Amino acid sequence: MFERRVLAAWAAFGGIAAVSAALVLRRPDAQRLSDLHIYYGAAKFDGPLYDYVAENGGPFTYPPFAMVLFRPLSLLPEATLGLLWLAMTCVAVIAIARTVTKRPGKAEGGTGGGSWIRTPAGAKVLVAAVATALLVSAPVQSNLRFGQVSIFIVLLALVDAGQVVPARYRGVLVGVAAAIKLTPLLFVVYFVVAGRYKDAARAVAAFVGCAAVAAVIMPGASVRYWGGTIFQTSRIGDLASLGNQSVHGMLLRVGLSPAALPVVWAVLIVAICGAALLRARQLHLHGEPVRAAVLVGCATVAASPVSWTHHQVWTVLAAMLLVAAEGAWRRVAGVVLLVVMTLSLGVVLRGVAVYPGWQFLLENARSVGLVAVCVAGFGGVAAARLSTTRLSTTRLRTTRRIAVASVVGLAVLALTPLPAGADPTFKAYSADDLTNPRYFYFTGTPVPGHPVTFLVRREKTKVRVNGVVGAEVARLRYTSAPGGAARSIPLLEAEAGVRTFSFRSASLAHGRLEALDAAGQVTAAFTDLG
Repeated sequence: MFERRVLAAWAAFGGIAAVSAALVLRRPDAQRLSDLHIYYGAAKFDGPLYDYVAENGGPFTYPPFAMVLFRPLSLLPEATLGLLWLAMTCVAVIAIARTVTKRPGKAEGGTGGGSWIRTPAGAKVLVAAVATALLVSAPVQSNLRFGQVSIFIVLLALVDAGQVVPARYRGVLVGVAAAIKLTPLLFVVYFVVAGRYKDAARAVAAFVGCAAVAAVIMPGASVRYWGGTIFQTSRIGDLASLGNQSVHGMLLRVGLSPAALPVVWAVLIVAICGAALLRARQLHLHGEPVRAAVLVGCATVAASPVSWTHHQVWTVLAAMLLVAAEGAWRRVAGVVLLVVMTLSLGVVLRGVAVYPGWQFLLENARSVGLVAVCVAGFGGVAAARLSTTRLSTTRLRTTRRIAVASVVGLAVLALTPLPAGADPTFKAYSADDLTNPRYFYFTGTPVPGHPVTFLVRREKTKVRVNGVVGAEVARLRYTSAPGGAARSIPLLEAEAGVRTFSFRSASLAHGRLEALDAAGQVTAAFTDLG
């Protein structure tokens, strides 16, 4: 009976993996494994590493040591490497699932708590179920689709900080992971906070050693990266886009002023990461190193200025640990977070998002869930029972009050008309974008008697507006929500006598586009832009 369940569970995983890989391989050439294509192209590039730009417009953004590892892989044909990369990603998913369901042993000080199944056959089914849930989540699908390295960074940090590797080597894999992608450096701080000083020293030594190896092999690239490229986050993409679900990305979408943004972000990150590190230390002291590692991993996603979907595997693992926790509140929270990390709520529920605040909350649900995990942890000390002592009645009531207050606060946010600065994806295009047909697709000319003529295009996560204006229009402005500050829309000379404009927004449901004459008077207004 159990063996059939095991086979069925792994058959489901294999089927989903095969379908996912087939869908990736059927994508157009320009979209198939696009990040892996950047790695491959950069490895073949003869010029300065950080001057490389792939055909899809993507530059190489990782530290030089990452290229030291990529270059041997570039000896394979790109198509072969793509197949190998997809297979390696699926293997990494299985390894992560085995690690996160690992029961702490006595040598680790574990108390044997938790609601993971512990019979041998049940454990095999559990690993397959966790691997399958991971595979269908948005972060892992994103890793498959783009051919990303993020899934391997998670695996390295998890098995190291989770004390799966032998004690004498702990910290080394974190250092190597940080040399490929910088965010795991937060684990070094965790090692210090948790009293794992030898692990911290080994991590720093491994990181410095890897950087030194890269400096010997690629001295010019190393000087350039550590001397300035490391700070050029704009090379990574539009940080205000919905794909960036870090705290920094959410604050950019809120529309804070350039002067206030760094201060607010720094204060929030110190508080969020501080809470996560202290809770992780408590988990470590109670013999739960894997759960501690997942919590620190979530903090790296929150703290990084850029956390694309493929970085957010840690949040999926946190959701699974909540599902395995004791208490209905935590399990429900885990299920909700799993749904959030699998579906794009901003897209799925766009039709019912009648308030800008509600739409904003849906589109930033992963950021909100991530922060909640970092601050609240897995409930109490851990996601699993760490002792036979039950929570006191007072503590239980306090937990419920905090939960109710959080729900009420989110409801108030959802029903509040947010200002234009909260438009998650707003962008007005400039003259530099005139040649891009995705932004400028309207081919008409100004119509006499109509100050503004435009065409709306809807995409999965945004709406685009492109049109032309008549001679009587001096400027355009757009407001995303009632009471919000208006944004200026540039008028561009597409050709002699024709002025065009283009902008995008998350939703036009509450938007208002106004045309003004030279005296500043509104000559035309549009509220039904759909």
